[in-house]
Amino acid sequence: MFDSHCHIQFPAFDKDRGEVIDRAHTAGVKMIAVGTQLSTSEDALAFAEKYPGEIWATVGYHPNHLSEAWHHDSKEQKVALRERFDAEAFRKLAAHPAVVGIGECGLDYYRLINNNQQLIIREKKIQKEVFLAQAEIAKEVGKPLMIHCRPRKGTDDAYEDLLAQFSILNFQFPKIVHFYVGSPAMTKKLIDAGFYFTFGGVITFLPRLAERSRVEAGSRGQYDEIINIIPLDRILAETDAPYVAPEPYRGKRNEPGYVVEVVKKLAELKKVSNEKMAEHVEKNARTVFYIA
Repeated sequence: MFDSHCHIQFPAFDKDRGEVIDRAHTAGVKMIAVGTQLSTSEDALAFAEKYPGEIWATVGYHPNHLSEAWHHDSKEQKVALRERFDAEAFRKLAAHPAVVGIGECGLDYYRLINNNQQLIIREKKIQKEVFLAQAEIAKEVGKPLMIHCRPRKGTDDAYEDLLAQFSILNFQFPKIVHFYVGSPAMTKKLIDAGFYFTFGGVITFLPRLAERSRVEAGSRGQYDEIINIIPLDRILAETDAPYVAPEPYRGKRNEPGYVVEVVKKLAELKKVSNEKMAEHVEKNARTVFYIA
């Protein structure tokens, strides 16, 4: 089984990281440690080197680190240090054989909710520029993109802009949208554009579509419908650990071994066996990240 997106290198695991990795190993789970800026990318690579064949790394700069509304997340960083994007530093890391992708990088409009339109326009422009710079690095090294794309509530705006960015890129490598939250209509567009999708713990505790009185485009309450649309060979599983633990661990710190619960829910929604779903998520991960 495969956790395609976690942050095992974050300080949230400093006290018991070895035990967490051992539990994942016992559960048969391999993982990709995903970078969010240079320091966390370097740490992800360090653990990939320490656990070859168990952990791989991606290196990237998260769009939230570009925002004027940036805040220190103690789960991510011990020290409140807002790094600047350094393309050359990421280019050097990206060439390492244990690095299997670039990201997480992308667009995040979720917190662009103030009334300063000039600020919103400027931040969107900067996010696009830094995303395109990382996409160019991915092209140079021939590796996939691990994409963070979060729209404003009730919209698909960030996904629309993401598609527009790819219209100007000649990108021939896999594109993975992590923690996907798009509408059914947007899902079909992204499928047609060749994207892969990762799903995490949130799918285990949201009510089914038919049980909701009101559903908005872009809400996270449409997973049963959008997962039904996506072919099995485009679906991956993730934890995004230490965040968003699945049932029955909701409210606790997430960890890679809990991806087993995500796979169970995916199997239920796709109406296949747990074994078949586990087989698909591992095969898909190995395919998109070029892992033998």
